[in-house]
Amino acid sequence: MSTVVHSKVDSFLKLLEDYARIRALTESLCETLSAEDWVIQSMPDASPTRWHLAHTTWFFEQFLLQSRADYTPFNPKFSLLFNSYYNSVGDQFPRNQRGLLSRPGRDEVMAYRAYVDGCLLNISPQDHADLDRFYQILEIGLHHEQQHQELLLTDIKHALSLNPLDPVFRDDGWHEDAGRESLSWIHIEPGVYSIGHGNSRFAYDNEGPAHDVMLHGCHLAPRLVTCQEYLQFMEDGGYQRPELWLSLGWQQVQANGWQAPLYWEEENEKWFHFTLSGRTSIDLLQPVCHISYFEADAFARWAGRRLPTEQEWEVAARPYAGGGNFVDHLTASGITIHPQRLGSDSAQPSTQFFGDVWEWTSSPYVAYPGYEPLEGGLGEYNGKFMCNQFVLRGGSCATSSDHIRPTYRNFFGPDARWQFTGIRLASDE
Repeated sequence: MSTVVHSKVDSFLKLLEDYARIRALTESLCETLSAEDWVIQSMPDASPTRWHLAHTTWFFEQFLLQSRADYTPFNPKFSLLFNSYYNSVGDQFPRNQRGLLSRPGRDEVMAYRAYVDGCLLNISPQDHADLDRFYQILEIGLHHEQQHQELLLTDIKHALSLNPLDPVFRDDGWHEDAGRESLSWIHIEPGVYSIGHGNSRFAYDNEGPAHDVMLHGCHLAPRLVTCQEYLQFMEDGGYQRPELWLSLGWQQVQANGWQAPLYWEEENEKWFHFTLSGRTSIDLLQPVCHISYFEADAFARWAGRRLPTEQEWEVAARPYAGGGNFVDHLTASGITIHPQRLGSDSAQPSTQFFGDVWEWTSSPYVAYPGYEPLEGGLGEYNGKFMCNQFVLRGGSCATSSDHIRPTYRNFFGPDARWQFTGIRLASDE
């Protein structure tokens, strides 16, 4: 066997090890949930826990196993139930009705996962005529599962927050660092910069191709906006001053009665919020989160600053890639899955570019010059959502550390609040 073939086989076997590890993390995140927790859906944008675990399994079954002549589907009707939005693959059960189904239940979903896992993990690399293509889809599928780990956490948080009992998802305790300011804003020199993914490591199709952009000189804040700073915005009438808001944002404030970030409530002149550890008092030095693009933009205008573009963010963040508060680090350390204070023993004490909260940018989610989606059904993964969305960067406390990179482009509508989203300011001065 040639050296090249050996290398491909070794990479394939390593990816199967990653498969087992990532799938196990998904299931560990559900350990404290009841069978009833698995099936509830709190709003159309969210999905039941059961659906996330089954959909990620369907992805591997649909794109890797169904084409094999020796494969027998676990349940052919699952293709309808757990297809999310892949129109070229087949029909889908209505998204806003996923919580109306009591079956399949937790045990059957776990049996489905075990069945597909067994089929995949017993595959030999020699069984594939096109090992490169199988590897590519398997790698995408693992990152897809990591995306749904994050969605699982944010969706169950929203569901539990509606319960007057303030249920606890996981009571791990808080990370108590002494807050610390960084000394100076991060300066970006005027010039031409290469933006986007341009090497051989994994990236989604929307991260490329790499291309040059011209940036004017600017500064980015050395840390995230805190709850204390956002409370000052609120106390200065931030939600009552239409001059601070984009027109559509002001409409959202009026229509939805926004007066504070999602999950915040005031009691006896003290602010509390709902977390994955239940209802707690707000730590004013933690990054503010569950903020919409409209709120982030209004805060920046109130502060006399602006939001960074995604290109400015990528250039400023590159030197700091690698550290941060991520779900796998926090759970392994017994720390609550929540944005953490900027502290002296933080993995990344001076910037917070990665982990903690997804950072809104002012950039609309559009294709890079020369962008081409993947072929087949996987071409529906990113490209068809390039409309009415804004780009977020950096990952959050619900993101896995090996899932993020400086070029990663997340995207949501400007009114979305249920994700761990926050604010970093930029300035032209």
